[in-house]
Amino acid sequence: MTDVTRFFEGLHRRGYEPLLAKTSGTLRFDLQEGAQTTHWLVAIDRGNLRVSQENREADTVVGICPELLEKLASGREDGIAAWLRGDMTVTGDVRLVVQVERLFPGPPDSHGPRRVFEREAR
Repeated sequence: MTDVTRFFEGLHRRGYEPLLAKTSGTLRFDLQEGAQTTHWLVAIDRGNLRVSQENREADTVVGICPELLEKLASGREDGIAAWLRGDMTVTGDVRLVVQVERLFPGPPDSHGPRRVFEREAR
């Protein structure tokens, strides 16, 4: 199982994320690898999360290569920095990307709020 699959399945199992209590919308990650595209759809309803691999319309679509998403899911890369560098594309409501970026882990050696929250959530 990849870090990407673990990350999205973990979000789905979590069910509710307090960091997104004031957020609602849908975000689709399109993992582009050659001619093949894999989809991960994250539906957020005031913090309630539902994750699937549906290819349907979303408020925000993130075009990203699997390697970069793997780095985001493991905390080795920052999503906002990657977007600003042009390593991924975002169409639709950019605010959702900023909100959801909080769910990705920080660097493995960090002790910031996200890492503390992750330890407490376990």
